[in-house]
Amino acid sequence: MDVRIKPKTISELESTRLVQQTNLWARVKSRLGWTTKAFDIATHDNDTGDLLLILRDIGYGASIAYVPFGPEFLPPDLSPGEFLSALSQELKPYLPAGCIMTRWDLPWESPYAQERDRYDEDGHWLGAPDTRVCEARMNFGIRGNRLRKSPSDILPPDTLLIDLRGSPDDLLSKMRPKTRYNVRLARRHGVQVRQGCSDDLAAWNTLYSDTSKRNGFSSHGDGYFASVVANLHGSDEAMEGSNDESITMLIAEKDDTPLAAMFLSISADRATYLYGASSSKDRQLMAPYALQWAAMEKAKASECSSYDLFGVAPRPDHEHPMYGLYAFKSGFGGTMLHRQGSWDFAYDESRYFSYVASESACPGFLA
Repeated sequence: MDVRIKPKTISELESTRLVQQTNLWARVKSRLGWTTKAFDIATHDNDTGDLLLILRDIGYGASIAYVPFGPEFLPPDLSPGEFLSALSQELKPYLPAGCIMTRWDLPWESPYAQERDRYDEDGHWLGAPDTRVCEARMNFGIRGNRLRKSPSDILPPDTLLIDLRGSPDDLLSKMRPKTRYNVRLARRHGVQVRQGCSDDLAAWNTLYSDTSKRNGFSSHGDGYFASVVANLHGSDEAMEGSNDESITMLIAEKDDTPLAAMFLSISADRATYLYGASSSKDRQLMAPYALQWAAMEKAKASECSSYDLFGVAPRPDHEHPMYGLYAFKSGFGGTMLHRQGSWDFAYDESRYFSYVASESACPGFLA
């Protein structure tokens, strides 16, 4: 199969609405100790985009290649499995000798998202079929190494995309009445939203720790967000990178007391809600609602056409660990996008299976 790659510098990565495939994301990950690589991709003499790949050392001479939300484009004349299999094999000579796999965190819509029988009578997504069925479809016509569905998805495959091209009144009209009311209630309560800076890292860490304890999820360490803050819009490190993407910290507060905060990325024509946190105190002030509305206003001012709320339960299932995010974020409107999630191509199958067997003991290792 005629799929070719060519190494290039990180600074040569093209502009894309997928911030995880940008120069900016490479800088964030490099600060955390990841090795980053960039490639041009071509098929049949046609340029089909580029790729950011990051390498993580997992010890004992082994490493993992991870592609966050890439590749962006799927050539129209190739199946997903054919393309990823060929691309994985083309990448191998550029990877360390001990690299056991490439994990593809795909941004493409699930092929089952267009099948009516994958939705219930209320129009809610039922999810993809059994893993064996998905793998058979992905690997149809492929010889040799197979692509396998990863045990877990690294980046959230299900999200809500808000169309920002209307007026502010249009955006408000598409919200649920309760959400729209809470946006206005936060304003009446005197909640203000300002842009944060590196000096606000301690306040962010406090809010994030509070949020992780309240919701029972495993949190990133303080050093992770120090890497994000180092790349805030206007910082020295950000000024050295591309002007096509940026990260902004927004803080909702009252009387100089931080109540909620978020990191918002803007890349090409899309804004993305990367991380959020809020205080367990003064919940009645509705600060998270003020924060989201400020993010949408900033995105519109930056000429973004869409806002990715980045991670929800795939349907209103009270048993799903991300149901709370679904309940909150879906109130702002938007259209559901169900991506294909993470897929693995193993170079060393014995070490790959050993890694997968132990992966559950270290959730979020690649995030």
